[in-house]
Amino acid sequence: MALSDMSPEEKQTLIEHLEALRSSLIIAFVAIIIAAVFCFYYSEQILAIVTLPLRSLNENLVVTGVTEAFFVKLKLSFYSGFVIAFPVVAWALWRFLKPALYPSERKYVYIFVPLAVGLFSIGVLFAYFGVLRLILNFLIYIAGENLDTMFKVDQYVSFVLAFTIPFGLVFELPVVIFFLSKLGIVRYEQLARNRKYALLVIVILAAALTPGPDPISQMMMAVPVYLLYEISIWVSKFAKPRKAEVAEETE
Repeated sequence: MALSDMSPEEKQTLIEHLEALRSSLIIAFVAIIIAAVFCFYYSEQILAIVTLPLRSLNENLVVTGVTEAFFVKLKLSFYSGFVIAFPVVAWALWRFLKPALYPSERKYVYIFVPLAVGLFSIGVLFAYFGVLRLILNFLIYIAGENLDTMFKVDQYVSFVLAFTIPFGLVFELPVVIFFLSKLGIVRYEQLARNRKYALLVIVILAAALTPGPDPISQMMMAVPVYLLYEISIWVSKFAKPRKAEVAEETE
């Protein structure tokens, strides 16, 4: 429908929605910027945490560019600021979406938003504490004794972010499956019947998402994701489709 075909009431409603969206985006953006500025003040400590797995292997980082260290700390400050500001970002998003949700759907937000944050955190921590040092040790071993390992700080930080964040994202699988089941896009029977295809897709995604070419990191991602897929099958089984739930409320 074109804007010119809308009634005055519909135009007013659209303008109110756009104003609410703009307000929520401004709140989220300001919160991230403030948190990023705060994190930049502690960027040295944040960098020490990120480089700890490499330093524990008696390897050092080098800076080869004039502005390299500054931009690395800027990148870490932004990512850390987003993490710190995430509750405000989530509240701003909830502020915009809440009027469009049914009362029964709002309760899921209170349950699954903390669950999604928790699963993402578990995925990142699992990658950082359980896998990262193992992968770094493997890559250093592959370099052999004839090569001197010299890691650039910007490449190392990019590697760590590219390695840990995908772990956090794939750990969201049960939450994603729940909402897809609520929307009627996927069903329990489909997920259970297509296990072998899901395993193949998971292996391919693990190979694509892990930055290193080694099979160890790919396996360390693929195994927990497949376990999460099995959990998602049961989540889907008990997730009632949205239409059925709304029909029950209106009876």
